[in-house]
Amino acid sequence: MTPSEDRIRTEMAERLAYYADHLDEIDARLYALDREWDIERTLEAKAAALAFTGVALATTVDRRWLLLPALASAFLFQHATQGWCPPMAVLRRLGVRTAEEINHERYALKALRGDFDEQPARSKLGAVLHAIGIRPNGAMRA
Repeated sequence: MTPSEDRIRTEMAERLAYYADHLDEIDARLYALDREWDIERTLEAKAAALAFTGVALATTVDRRWLLLPALASAFLFQHATQGWCPPMAVLRRLGVRTAEEINHERYALKALRGDFDEQPARSKLGAVLHAIGIRPNGAMRA
């Protein structure tokens, strides 16, 4: 596991611990999660912005700007064929999460809120973290 993944998991575990004590704020967090961009969407949007910028600059300034859309296309192709490209490492370091990580937090918050059972919130935290593969200290289960 990379340091970025460790940090993202630790931050999620800390947020879940916070919301276990602040159940009234879970709806607002779920609303925010519905609007959070995952790494795929972020990568696609940034590549499209680079491609558009490169084409616009190539037509108005210098044709060498066509390297930008070529580079963006190459990264998107690499991502499509290999599931990885260099910008993903940068985005992960910036804290951009995968759709799976966002969904784990969403599911855990719904469990804390009581959508799935009748246990008190604090006693559910350990079970929720276990269910999504995080130890209470933020480390991933082996």
